[in-house]
Amino acid sequence: MDADAIVAAMRSPKGASAALLRAARTGRVVLLASVPLGIEYESVCSRPEHVAAAGFRPLDVTIFLDALVRLTEPVDTWFLWRPQLRDPGDELVLEAAVNGQANAIVTFNRRDFKGGASRFGIGILLPADALRRIT
Repeated sequence: MDADAIVAAMRSPKGASAALLRAARTGRVVLLASVPLGIEYESVCSRPEHVAAAGFRPLDVTIFLDALVRLTEPVDTWFLWRPQLRDPGDELVLEAAVNGQANAIVTFNRRDFKGGASRFGIGILLPADALRRIT
């Protein structure tokens, strides 16, 4: 999952992104993350605007991120595929997906992943589309 989908799950517990995290908790979907991607999640989720929008205290962010880490399958990054995408920040997501042999990247930012992900046969899905595929 891209960081934007993780933030959406944090900010909107009733949305499709949060439902995907619940699906991971029950084993219906596998979430992949590398250490650099996990650090990116922490950086983005800790931004004051996201913390405030989620109604979180700083400790709540830590609890959320700890739970997220427990839900993810760790991916070792054996190969760096950069540059593949227009946004260097998205490279972490693509690298985790490629090295973890993901079927899809879940993001609200499909446009920025199209060229790079398709080269590796990885789909690009909105959270709602990913949720429909597993239900």
